[in-house]
Amino acid sequence: MNVVERQVRRVRNGVAYLAGTAHPRVAQTPRDLVFTRDKARLWRYRSDGRTVRPPLLIVHSLVSKSTVLDLLPGSSMIGFFLGEGFDVFLLDWVPADAADAENTLETYVDGYIPAAVGAACEEAGAEALSVMGYCFGGVLALLLAAGHPELPIRNLIALTCPCDYREMGFMSQMFMPGRLDPEDVIDDTGLVPAAVMDEGFQSLKPTDRAVQQLTLWENLADDRRLEGYLAINRWARDQVAFPGATFRQTVDLLIRRNALLEGVVPLGRRDVRLADIACPFLNVYCEQDTIVRAASAKPLVGVVGSADATELVLPSGHIGLVAGRQAKEAQPQIAEWIRARSALPAGHGVPVETADG
Repeated sequence: MNVVERQVRRVRNGVAYLAGTAHPRVAQTPRDLVFTRDKARLWRYRSDGRTVRPPLLIVHSLVSKSTVLDLLPGSSMIGFFLGEGFDVFLLDWVPADAADAENTLETYVDGYIPAAVGAACEEAGAEALSVMGYCFGGVLALLLAAGHPELPIRNLIALTCPCDYREMGFMSQMFMPGRLDPEDVIDDTGLVPAAVMDEGFQSLKPTDRAVQQLTLWENLADDRRLEGYLAINRWARDQVAFPGATFRQTVDLLIRRNALLEGVVPLGRRDVRLADIACPFLNVYCEQDTIVRAASAKPLVGVVGSADATELVLPSGHIGLVAGRQAKEAQPQIAEWIRARSALPAGHGVPVETADG
């Protein structure tokens, strides 16, 4: 492409961007809705090449939309696992409204997610599942596996999942005792508004908007790179409201008590102990992650009880793990880890001395 062609494309794409018409179509992988309960939705992705058993259930976070997991053709974590022969299910959430204000961790860990596990097993005709949680979805998956040993979870994978909340940076530090309280950010509907969530994430990288504008300029002449940039940037700024009751627990239990690092999380009338997680466990985290810092995620392998606990550390950021160039390095390693453990009887893992992640 010569200089003139590059400038013509920049002008054309820049006009479309400023006019608000440059919105890539995301989440294109064909799927079927197989279970709903309130705001919980369980999707099964269509495939004629399912060769890996048990199925893979991905639990998405409560703080963002699941489109990042199926961003664009050729840049889709879900598409990758389908291509590898996995039977992929996704549990995601319609954005919370006032009806969800009183949802607690128990609502998800003891209610929606176990029901989705049962529905996925029934839909697939499977006796067990591999469960993968992304970001706060990883927290929910951990509490699920620890609190419900009766569930048929063959393998457990945490993607950029916080553990030590003292290492989470400004987003956690602002809610330490003597600083902000949950009620300071919960609105009249009982939710933490999407705008507050967005401001919190933007505060982690205060120079990010300037960097984004520079990146946009660099990508304007390349249609494919521009499409990827716009899709990721739109997802990152399209935050959703967070249930107030769950947020109060997050501040009290996870931030102030640092209960995940301690290994014991009070839920309902019981204590959920991460040491009760016995299935093979893979902890995936990223060196350049500014949302869930590596120092926060790293302790998980020492907290769970599994004899087969492996970590995979990647030189990427929070989003790059699932939708960036580093995803092409990460996803094959995750797939191979699951595949190596999928042929084993439920409850058994690869011996520690041979598990290299």
